[in-house]
Amino acid sequence: MAVAFKVPVLVFSIGFGKTIFRWRPKKPRAGQNTEFIIGMWPLGGFIQMLDSREASVEPALLPLAFDQRSVKVRAAIVAAGPLANLILAGALFSCLAWWGQPQALPILASPTPGSWAAQAGLTGGERVVSLQIEGQNSQDVRHFQQLLASATESEMANVAMVWTLQRADTLKNFELEIPSPENIKRPNFDESGTGLGFWTAMGFRGPLSRPVIGRLEEDGAAKLAGLQSGDRVLRVDGKTVLDAQQLRDWIRAEPVALDSTQSWEIERDGKLISLSVQPKLSLVQGPGQTMPTRRIGAVVGAAPETEWVQLGFTEGVAQGFGRVLQIGQMTINLIGKMITGSASSKHLSGPLTIAEQAGQSAQMGWAPYLTYLALISVSLGLLNLLPLPMLDGGHLMYYLWESLTGKPVSVAWQRGLQKVGLALLIFIMTLAFFNDLTRLFN
Repeated sequence: MAVAFKVPVLVFSIGFGKTIFRWRPKKPRAGQNTEFIIGMWPLGGFIQMLDSREASVEPALLPLAFDQRSVKVRAAIVAAGPLANLILAGALFSCLAWWGQPQALPILASPTPGSWAAQAGLTGGERVVSLQIEGQNSQDVRHFQQLLASATESEMANVAMVWTLQRADTLKNFELEIPSPENIKRPNFDESGTGLGFWTAMGFRGPLSRPVIGRLEEDGAAKLAGLQSGDRVLRVDGKTVLDAQQLRDWIRAEPVALDSTQSWEIERDGKLISLSVQPKLSLVQGPGQTMPTRRIGAVVGAAPETEWVQLGFTEGVAQGFGRVLQIGQMTINLIGKMITGSASSKHLSGPLTIAEQAGQSAQMGWAPYLTYLALISVSLGLLNLLPLPMLDGGHLMYYLWESLTGKPVSVAWQRGLQKVGLALLIFIMTLAFFNDLTRLFN
């Protein structure tokens, strides 16, 4: 953007600290002779533009200096950085939509016992055919992500919605009216940083997952009972198991006696087998405390049923940038809740968590990795737009003041605000590092 407005860019650096490599183009653009640098510490980057506040400028070049340009030009240059992050995220999401991805089918898992969804008569296995948010047209539902998006949109707008569902055991569709979020009682964000939003408060728990046993621990209760990977659980204590979520509930249920066992009926290679399983009591890290829970030492549940979803150019762009908008709204909402204290500061993550999650997503394949890069890019764009003096959003606030008053913020005020902004950033970074280390050692 600086080049577009003919503001000379002196340095473009990737990384900070000691210079590892530097070069200049043999044929620079007119008015530009930028030095490109790679620094030792890859923790970001910077550009240095011609600015009379930082060094003396030749009289002939003074009209081109950044600080001498109009408020609109300076604001456009400063806003271009965060905007580039958001555009990159939208482009990555759009490319993923064009290429196509496996998406979980909109089939509901069994709801949380005693929740609104359970009281409404849902048992799990219902497929959402269409939905209509209050004040909008009805839309067909192709995959589970649409349900999450609709719940988020409903929560943001605080309006009700209607789902049209079908059960496998009937040919008739039925409608389920979901009230507005303000009419659903729900807990605040807990200290562990796990938010219980509208979706969870309603009792919905994700797409349907078949009750199949996955990887087993060597000394776990599942291994000791004779369970094997690939076993499908049909009944527990004579009760039919609908899905993996219900099976997990029954495993964790309070036992009649400490040494009580459960009678499981499983299907293995087409044969029915009865086994006795005794879940072990384990201590797990809960919200701010260590909590006892019963486990069998095995992965419970197969991957949800999926179908390949590939969108055209226009649909892909709409979905890609729609996801950026949705994630942005959720992030801003969460930041506001953290500021007011209704959400835990443990939602903040730093470079350790970013590196760990990036590595895990890369192992899962290029599509999850690009998705994670897009999420990080949205976060960076929104972070830089925060009205802190050290960030781009802080500079935009300066320009807003200047456009309203006709006078720039004084140098003394800028220096004072810079110190406050630096202190806030150091505090936020320290808190993020602390959260990273806490998660790492826990």
